[in-house]
Amino acid sequence: MIEVTANEVKFSAYRADPEGTPKGAVVVLQDVFGVNADIRKIADSFAAAGYVAVAPSLFDKVKSNIELDASADAEGRSLTAELGTDWPIEAIQATVDTVKGAGKVALVGYSWGGYLAYLAANKVKGLACAIGYHADGLLEGVMEKRRIPTLIHFAEQDPLMPEEDRVQFRARRPDVSAFSYPDASRGFGYEAGPAYNAEAAEKAQERTLFWISQYVVGQGPVLLKNAGAYAQAKTEKKPKKKADDDMGPPTD
Repeated sequence: MIEVTANEVKFSAYRADPEGTPKGAVVVLQDVFGVNADIRKIADSFAAAGYVAVAPSLFDKVKSNIELDASADAEGRSLTAELGTDWPIEAIQATVDTVKGAGKVALVGYSWGGYLAYLAANKVKGLACAIGYHADGLLEGVMEKRRIPTLIHFAEQDPLMPEEDRVQFRARRPDVSAFSYPDASRGFGYEAGPAYNAEAAEKAQERTLFWISQYVVGQGPVLLKNAGAYAQAKTEKKPKKKADDDMGPPTD
């Protein structure tokens, strides 16, 4: 555990380091259950893939050392309501600042953290990309164009993000890459959780790692005027023809 400060408020964060030189960094955002064993295991998996991974304990501002299980959803949501979003965004910025020395930074959030990742993508500086798992509340900020590449994983059996909302989100935000998992419900990626779905979890993780490798390890996108983000590519200028190579217009 490390200590981070945001707007004079100190909070803890779980940090996992890779072996050897890191490829970059991943900031892991907790769900409504805090930085519990599930979130720490996810951070460990990103470290095993070669990234510095840090999971900030966002509940610390109102209550320290919170680790809840699946039966304490109401308590967790009460804490998120008390926190709001302004200070969590500041804490995410402070966390990103602690790991930017490792390279480019990706943001990955789960449930409430997925919603925060979506918000932070347009507010936090120094991010290469953002990924959200089974996030709810996305329609609240749906009209704001994305500033960085954003990926969303939807669980089709998630009661907090029904099909109508998913369809509306996709229609309004074509600049977001989104995948749906038919047999998955909220929390499908937590190996020890009651909603764990191995097939969906593996597919989502594969897509997440590819996304991170593309924008954190590879060359970042460049913004072209009126054209959105495109992968930067090197181009070679064609040599100009010599004067005596010009055959002129065709003749009869």
